[in-house]
Amino acid sequence: MAHISKNRDKILARVRRIAGQVAAIERNVVSDASCSETLHLVAAVRGAVAGLMDELVVEHLHAHVAAPDLLPADRAEGAEELATVLRRHFR
Repeated sequence: MAHISKNRDKILARVRRIAGQVAAIERNVVSDASCSETLHLVAAVRGAVAGLMDELVVEHLHAHVAAPDLLPADRAEGAEELATVLRRHFR
């Protein structure tokens, strides 16, 4: 996964922001904060995870499906991996 290694710091920063958002949801639940505030936090996490998913899907697509130097078998494998992930994601 060399393509992820190139963007590791950026991806880790996004993951850590998401972890912070999830921790904020936990703090809201523990402190009995308003439900609307907690709903906004959950919506923000969902958006952040969707953005991360989008970035990773695009990277996978470019590296494992659309790269011009791929062998047909490698391209098919990358496409199948992506299809499997997308099926799970859209359930």
